[in-house]
Amino acid sequence: MPPQVDPVPSGVVFESDTQTSDLGLAKDVSVLKNASPRKHEYVWFNIFWFLYLHIASLYGLYLVFTSAKWQTNVFAFAVHLMCAIGIGAGSHRLWTHRCFKARTPLRIVLMLWQTMGFQDCIFEWARDHRTHHKYADTDADPHNAERGLFFSHMGWLCCKKSPEVIEGGKRIDLTDLYADPVVMFQKKHYMKMMPLLCFVLPTVIPVYFWGETWTNAFFIPTILRYTCGINVVWSVNSFAHTFGYRPYDKSLNPRENIGVWMICVEGFHNYHHTFPWDYRATELPLYNMLTPTIVFIDLMAKIGQAYDLKYVSPEIIKQRAHRTGDGTHHLWGWDDPEFTEKLKEKYAAVSHSEENRKTA
Repeated sequence: MPPQVDPVPSGVVFESDTQTSDLGLAKDVSVLKNASPRKHEYVWFNIFWFLYLHIASLYGLYLVFTSAKWQTNVFAFAVHLMCAIGIGAGSHRLWTHRCFKARTPLRIVLMLWQTMGFQDCIFEWARDHRTHHKYADTDADPHNAERGLFFSHMGWLCCKKSPEVIEGGKRIDLTDLYADPVVMFQKKHYMKMMPLLCFVLPTVIPVYFWGETWTNAFFIPTILRYTCGINVVWSVNSFAHTFGYRPYDKSLNPRENIGVWMICVEGFHNYHHTFPWDYRATELPLYNMLTPTIVFIDLMAKIGQAYDLKYVSPEIIKQRAHRTGDGTHHLWGWDDPEFTEKLKEKYAAVSHSEENRKTA
C-alpha cells in the first residue's frame, strides 16, 4: 500500500493563489524545501532513449559542419524555434499559467508546434508544470532541484514518479484543460500526431524540397534539433534553479541566470516563479524584446490573435523585491538609498581605495 502523503504548497500558479498585497504567500516557503531519501525506480527505456539521442546528436553536430546543405541547418533552427514557441507560449504561458488568451487559429498553431516539440501532450505538460510551481522544490515537485542538478535536469524523467508527485498532481485544478477542445483533441490523438510532426516531417521535407540526404535530414533537423530542444527546457529546470541571483524572492530556489538566458532565451526564473502569470520573461524590456516567445506573443496581440495579456505593475514588483528579495534588484548606482551598507558589505567590493593609499 503506498504511503499517505500530504503535499504542502510552496509556490503559486495563478494570481488567485496569492495571499499578500505584493502577490506572495503569507508564509516562509524556504522551510518547506525538502528531498526525502528515496530509492528510485528506473525507467530503463527512457534512460537508453536519452543516451541514444545525445550520442546521435553528436553525429548530427558533426554533419552540420561537414556535409549538410545550408538549407537543412536553417530549417533545423526554424523547427527548433517553432517548437520553443509552441512550448514557451503554448503549453507554458497559455495553458499552464493562463498568462494570456488566444483565439482558435493561434491555439491550433501553438498546439501543433507544441506537438512537434515532443515533451508530452499539453494536458500532461501543464499538469506537471502546475505541480512544479505549486510544490516547488519539495518532494511533490516532479523535478525537485533539492535532489541535485542532474535530477532536476533529466534524472526525473529516468525514474518513476514518487507518491508525493502523483498526489500533488491529483490536487491540481485541471478543469480548464478538460474544457479546452484543442487540448483534449491533442490528448486523444497525441500518439498519432507526435511521430508525424516531430520525426517524420522534419526528416522528409529536406529530402524532397532541396535534395538533402536521408542521413543528414534525420540526424540534424530531427535528432539534433529535438535533443537541443529538450535540453533547453531542462536547463531552466536545473541550472536556473541552482545558480544566480534571487532579486524578487530569496525564499525560492529559482534564480535569475543570464547565462541560461543567453543559451535558452529563458533564464529570468526567480521573476517567473514570483509572478508566474506574467506573460513576459522579465520586467526588463530589452530582454523581452530579445526573447522570441515574448516577441511572438506581442506580435499575435497586434494582429488580434492574442489578447488579455497579463503583467505585473512596476510598483508591485518593487514592493515585492523590497520585502522578499535578496537585495540584488536593479539599482541606479552606488548611492542608491536601497543599496544599504549591509548590502554593499555582502555583495560589493572596492579596489584601489583612496583610504588604503592614504594609510599605506
